[in-house]
Amino acid sequence: MKAARYRKTPVGAHYGVGDWLLQRLTAVVMALYTVGFVAYIALHRPSGYGEWKTIFAGGFARLATMLFLAALFYHAWVGMRDIVMDYVKSAGLRLLLQSGIGLTLLVYLVWSASILWGR
Repeated sequence: MKAARYRKTPVGAHYGVGDWLLQRLTAVVMALYTVGFVAYIALHRPSGYGEWKTIFAGGFARLATMLFLAALFYHAWVGMRDIVMDYVKSAGLRLLLQSGIGLTLLVYLVWSASILWGR
């Protein structure tokens, strides 16, 4: 008997490591943004809508906030995808849920960009 006939196809040494690392990276990005934003707000204490609007008028604040939101939505995608994959056994329902979650997060990302860069 040939040994090759009994070999299993490797299904992913390191399967999921990339997503695991990206989820940790997004957590670091969100933590850094949160600490920086809270420190800025504690020092400047905006009291009204105009002052809050001024904070986000600069390109750096918008870009940092968009990076935070992109990290948040990707982090949510990986977490929700893993939950759905682990607990929903029906392939059709799993596809429906993952599609809905992905589409919702994409809409939120576009909506966030329109809020940050819209007039």
